[in-house]
Amino acid sequence: MPDFPQRPIAQLLGSNGPVHAVTYSASPSAYVLTGSADRSIRLYNPSSTSAPPTSNSITPPATPAIPKPIPQARLIQSYSAHGYDVLSLSVASSNSTFLSAGGDRAVFVWDVATAQTIRRLGGIPPHSHTGRINTVTFAGVDDSLALSGGIDCTVRIWDLRSQGHKPVMVLDGAKDAVTSIVAGRETGGEIIVGSVDGRVRGYDARMGRCVTDVIGASVTSLCLSRDGKTVLVGGLDSKMRLMDRRDGACLRKYEDEGWRNEELRVQSLLGGRERWVVAGDEMAGEGGEGRVWAWGLLTGKVVAKVSVPWGPAGEGRKRVIGKDGKEKEKKNVVSCIDWKDGGFGDQFCVGGTSGVATVFGE
Repeated sequence: MPDFPQRPIAQLLGSNGPVHAVTYSASPSAYVLTGSADRSIRLYNPSSTSAPPTSNSITPPATPAIPKPIPQARLIQSYSAHGYDVLSLSVASSNSTFLSAGGDRAVFVWDVATAQTIRRLGGIPPHSHTGRINTVTFAGVDDSLALSGGIDCTVRIWDLRSQGHKPVMVLDGAKDAVTSIVAGRETGGEIIVGSVDGRVRGYDARMGRCVTDVIGASVTSLCLSRDGKTVLVGGLDSKMRLMDRRDGACLRKYEDEGWRNEELRVQSLLGGRERWVVAGDEMAGEGGEGRVWAWGLLTGKVVAKVSVPWGPAGEGRKRVIGKDGKEKEKKNVVSCIDWKDGGFGDQFCVGGTSGVATVFGE
């Protein structure tokens, strides 16, 4: 079995704040979109890179070898319309449009080529979310639907073929904020929703049925297997669970004494053709570097722990002074992650509080 990819092959620069969302474009997944706290979305080509500036000074023979700088990915386009943090992104299967959402309480529909918004779904009471939107995704035949879930405990379903301003359906079964939604052909028409109330709910709108699996810990992320039979559930108890969708049984847990997810929304997913369970980390390694962990899907054992560099080599970090006048510790919390080709490609991308997204591959 090939080793877990641990080599950083490109850095995605330009964000002026933490990166909250990263996603690859649809097949062949040649591009990466990032959503940031600076209210902007950026489109990169991670395969088109340029070498970072290097020093002209001569290194003395006794000096240890300096690590090779990580190439910088080419920035293709920036998208600006949000007035608040961008928290979630979803790309249509045609790669011609994408969805974004965050603190604006509305879903933005973008045209990739023109960098303009085509529509804004919601934002007009009483039909919009009443708080920030945590997650958004395409669904339906030919991506005809947009699904959004937010801090107001609801999932709203929007018909992209309609020009109306109302959602066609509102799912309000959650008792706390909705953090994640998965939908598609793999779910058999079902909409799977994760919530801070510690439940994973499967809605079958055609049958008018909702099946609830009790996780206990607040759910931070969901990742569906390609065959639709299992779903990986991340929780705020520093555990991830592989759940059987037929009967809600927990097939395996993934955890480690050195890995923590207790306070923040840290994403996890299935990668490497579903051989690994991969997740970011609230903790930071030496020097404040971020960390990515990988477990064997079948064994449940840790197979890799990868350091995520803060930023370009030699670039100093800005000092942050707290209200007490003391310098605050800076660490790179890796919170968002996506794997190329829906988990079946040869690379993955992570982002976090450093504001730099990093692509890892062979």
